[in-house]
Amino acid sequence: MTTRPSPEMPANEPVRIMVDGKERVFDIDDPKLPGWVEDRSMSAGGYPYDKKMDKKEYEETLENLQVELVKLQYWLQSTGKRVMVLFEGRDAAGKGGTIFVVRQYMNPRSARNVALTKPTETERGQWYYQRYVAHFPTAGEFVTFDRSWYNRAGVEPVMGFCTPRQHELFLEETPKFEQMIVDEGIHFFKFWLNIGQETQLERFHDRRHDPLKVWKFSPIDLAGMTKWDDYTRARDRMMKHTHTDHAPWTVLRANDKRRSRLAAIRRILKTLPYDGRDDAVIGLEDEKIVCPGSDIIGK
Repeated sequence: MTTRPSPEMPANEPVRIMVDGKERVFDIDDPKLPGWVEDRSMSAGGYPYDKKMDKKEYEETLENLQVELVKLQYWLQSTGKRVMVLFEGRDAAGKGGTIFVVRQYMNPRSARNVALTKPTETERGQWYYQRYVAHFPTAGEFVTFDRSWYNRAGVEPVMGFCTPRQHELFLEETPKFEQMIVDEGIHFFKFWLNIGQETQLERFHDRRHDPLKVWKFSPIDLAGMTKWDDYTRARDRMMKHTHTDHAPWTVLRANDKRRSRLAAIRRILKTLPYDGRDDAVIGLEDEKIVCPGSDIIGK
């Protein structure tokens, strides 16, 4: 399915971007995806698989893991334990879809997602973390964040939405803030979904031309296409300061959404000691897909 520029989605000028050391011209409004994007949409960034995971295998594995998530939720409710999971990554990395399959069969009364809009005038005058703390889990809850306080480590400094001093202060304070979360007894996960540049461009193009997804395409996406390297530097700096022993980052290589979704669920299930956990069903982590944040820091 394709769409044409409309009053709601004005025409966009082609952009010149550097991709893998070459200057390219990318026209997001052209219904035809350029071959140089299509050819590398899976392999971009050195992704270790040539094809998506088989759909039937994915669906069967996902269903088995979702059964385990339901068991996990019963355990949370019976023990009063709390879980909080952050999903971060570049635009179009697959955060929303991953959150959807994680929560798909969990009881929404105690498994909720937090996806905050830009701060209000009142919130801008508060302690930076304050509006996020208001959504933290209570006893028995499983809470996911589709983006979090880490906006201040990525989109805000790259797009000029915060001052350099605010960015510096965030990197200094966040490890201490997260130590408090862990000390409170909350089971705390931080996932970074890592995608290649051509993968992102392919997904932006899909959003722009699919009438069911066009609402996802934003001016921030358009502006971000020319700032790939800026976002990379911001990510690396964030990892250096906030990948800690008490709150480590788990990086998921996410060019194939199927594999990264399964990897996220497996990591959560393998970490928590819930009743009736079936390790044979959960299976082994794919080390080609899952790596610690320290791997990025070292590059």
